[in-house]
Amino acid sequence: MKTAQLPPVRVAPAVRAEIESALHEGESLSEFVEASVLQAARHRKAQQAFLARGRSSLAKARKSGEFHPLQSVLDGMQSRLEDRMRALSKPADKPASSPAKKRTKASAADKR
Repeated sequence: MKTAQLPPVRVAPAVRAEIESALHEGESLSEFVEASVLQAARHRKAQQAFLARGRSSLAKARKSGEFHPLQSVLDGMQSRLEDRMRALSKPADKPASSPAKKRTKASAADKR
């Protein structure tokens, strides 16, 4: 596959020095710029999709006349957050010891 070239960007020496100071060991400036540009492009696409969904939802609500009060939406979101936090704070069930491990412990005790 052929590669394409991004346009050169002129920056102040201080900007280049700051960017270079953030590079990982073995990472080139070109690799950093490529990753950063790609991340920024994906972020913008996600923003555009979010705005499109919001505009669509608003148009649908205006057409149907069905709106939801802000506080009920916020309460629902808070409830979902609290449920999730509770689920995450529960200790994980520990798997039961396998019978082979129990026999190993018992046989070690028998040898004493």
